[in-house]
Amino acid sequence: MPTDTADLIVTGARVRLGEGRWASAVAVRDGRISALGEDARVRALAGPRTRVVQASGGLVVPGFQDSHIHAPFAGRNRLRLWLNDLAGRGAYVDAIAAYADSHPEEPWIIGGGWAMEYFPGGTPRKEDLDAVVPDRPVFLFNRDVHGAWVNSRALEAAGIDRNTPDPADGRIERDPATGLPTGTLHEGAAYRVNDLVVPEPGRAEWEAAILEAQTHLHSLGITGWQDAWVTPGTQAAYQSLAADGRLTARVVGALWWDRHRGLDQIAELRERREQGLAVRAPGAALGSGFHPTTVKIMTDGVLENHTGALLEPYCDGCGGHSDNRGLSYLPYETLRRAVTELDGHGFQVHLHAIGDRAVREALDAVAAARAANGPGDRRHHIAHVQVVQPEDVRRFAELGVVVNCQAYWAQSEPQMDELTIPYLGPERARMQYPFADLLASGARLAMGSDWAVTTADPLEQIEVAVTRVDPGNRGNAPFLPEQRLRLDDALDAFTSGSAYVNHDEQGGAIEVGRRADLALLDHDLFAPGAPPVADARVRLTVAAGTVVHDEGL
Repeated sequence: MPTDTADLIVTGARVRLGEGRWASAVAVRDGRISALGEDARVRALAGPRTRVVQASGGLVVPGFQDSHIHAPFAGRNRLRLWLNDLAGRGAYVDAIAAYADSHPEEPWIIGGGWAMEYFPGGTPRKEDLDAVVPDRPVFLFNRDVHGAWVNSRALEAAGIDRNTPDPADGRIERDPATGLPTGTLHEGAAYRVNDLVVPEPGRAEWEAAILEAQTHLHSLGITGWQDAWVTPGTQAAYQSLAADGRLTARVVGALWWDRHRGLDQIAELRERREQGLAVRAPGAALGSGFHPTTVKIMTDGVLENHTGALLEPYCDGCGGHSDNRGLSYLPYETLRRAVTELDGHGFQVHLHAIGDRAVREALDAVAAARAANGPGDRRHHIAHVQVVQPEDVRRFAELGVVVNCQAYWAQSEPQMDELTIPYLGPERARMQYPFADLLASGARLAMGSDWAVTTADPLEQIEVAVTRVDPGNRGNAPFLPEQRLRLDDALDAFTSGSAYVNHDEQGGAIEVGRRADLALLDHDLFAPGAPPVADARVRLTVAAGTVVHDEGL
């Protein structure tokens, strides 16, 4: 048998090598792309053990990489109480009741994924939970993980009553007449209960959660991601899975910055990085495994609960203005010092910034790091970038900051129309998600889903980036259509752009010699008259040369 016999050949599909560059077949051997070209030439590499996939009419793209995701938490909710696919208060309550009834042994009912739009003011009440789970604490993060819905037992377990003060970085929703907690905890109030009161999963549970998430993500063509919230517990699980080969995705871990501590935590973050990099994964030679080389800093909250940091106050929803400018979770100088020191120690920094003040302060922090340490190649990135002032658009390219886009949010939907735009006002509302302006300015774009905040499906994310319309409601008017991206640019952002952020020189493109990360779609997105992007389906996913999702072609 020839020494260059392929392990896998995909033929009959168009293989996207880059904008306007194509092949019709791809071969894989020993985890790498071994040949590209015309069908007949690549087919000649088949041997008796080669799997040949005939994919007429399909499209082969690089394996998608998600640059901002919460895989362990999403996987854990999928294994427990998953509300993301339900709509409405009644559906939520029924699902919670059914889960509690079928799991009488669980001391806490834990899960999440409820949407704010189904509750007045975005704040559900404890009475609904008390009616179906009166005997155990219930703690359910909302879909964007910036608030939690809790019952009376959970409030009691956390010691929260009418006299409990709001934390500096959050808020306890209260009845205006009685002052009693109503059952919604915002930001730091929710995180404190989660971190200090809710039982922490053990390593086995986190491993199961990551594997559950990985199976789902592979089914969507995703071969790598950056986990935007890595705790010591999830890091231990990732390292265990990487060490024994069960982690088939390439994962960059963004270690969580504790905003209640100072710069002293950097020593611990460095130690955790070294521990993670010492794990030798089976696919290490291909650049696979777990890489805890990033630190995630939350600079503000979200607009829907008025904790996103704005330069000017929120509107009051009635034509006037409030006195609330949102929250900056780190003082300005502390953020600058933190990013500068992390940069100096070789960390990439992943910054959450929603409001225009948060975006500006994050850019200022990177500018301070560059001034102190020189330009370097850290590939710092700012996620979400919901409201960006025009004068800050050009600074991303000037500072080498990658725009980490969550494209699915850039559409008209109830949360945007009812809980965001009225409190931004028309002028700031037009500054939301300026992806086209950022790209035109020379900035590099990456894309991430923020799953389980929204769907993890890259094709749905890409369709919204291209149309600014919900794939489930294609008759809607596009949201700020001047900020639409071309299909080539959106696809590049979810492949080579995210690979760039992840310092993955082997991923994000289809070239001979690179790691074989591939996704085969059932139709060609670029063909004349092709159906909408989100209607495509992933038929085969290959990660480091191994088939990890297979629909039986």
